[in-house]
Amino acid sequence: MRLLLLSDIHANNVALQAVLLDAEKRKYDQVLHLGDAVGYGPHPREVLETLREYDAVCIMGNHDQMMLELDSGERAYKESVVSAALKYQLGRLTERDLKWMRTWRDGIDDPDVGARYRHGTPTSLDDYMDSVTAAREAFQQWQGRICFVGHTHQPAVYATLNAPVGEWIKEQKLSDGGTYMIPPAARVILNPGSVGQPRDGNPAASYSIFDTGRHSFEIFRVPYDIGRTQDAIMEAGLPQVLAARLAIGK
Repeated sequence: MRLLLLSDIHANNVALQAVLLDAEKRKYDQVLHLGDAVGYGPHPREVLETLREYDAVCIMGNHDQMMLELDSGERAYKESVVSAALKYQLGRLTERDLKWMRTWRDGIDDPDVGARYRHGTPTSLDDYMDSVTAAREAFQQWQGRICFVGHTHQPAVYATLNAPVGEWIKEQKLSDGGTYMIPPAARVILNPGSVGQPRDGNPAASYSIFDTGRHSFEIFRVPYDIGRTQDAIMEAGLPQVLAARLAIGK
């Protein structure tokens, strides 16, 4: 089975369409989105429609959760770049869209793949898997073998031997793409990077394909028309910084 792993689209449908076009030639069986379909970008409804069209399994991200809390009144609106984008997006989504988002779970354990899917870390929606220190803590709290996460907007692999945690933990960044083969004795946390807002200095959209038979995790970087998304952000009246950061991948 081949999983198409997407994360952190952040309402950037131009990037999403470029990724899906690139992924077509690589063949996959299931689309899985690791959270933050919304937030920051100008195309919330288009992104949700596309994920529905591809029958994607969607995990709850922190921006997805914030949007639902703003809609329900559980979260008070406070002026910020994040809130401005979510407020704009709420005005564009339908109740059908929001109802679907409310079904998204904060993490899934998939026995067929032998993996956990969660937005932040194996044990948290909000925490970041962005260092060896964070990985050591996660491996201590979680005893599974394979976990896919997003949230950092940086494609990477964290691995430890199937032994007492602390003896060996390795971090491997995959900003330029590449393939990681999971060693038989390793436990791993794998991040496909961000489709819609990379933050590793490479502005190209990032995604991965995981082959469950070969235990291979392959990262692909896809250039897209950043100017189109920037124009849409400005036309929507969203903060200018949300357009500017796309060009530098930060």
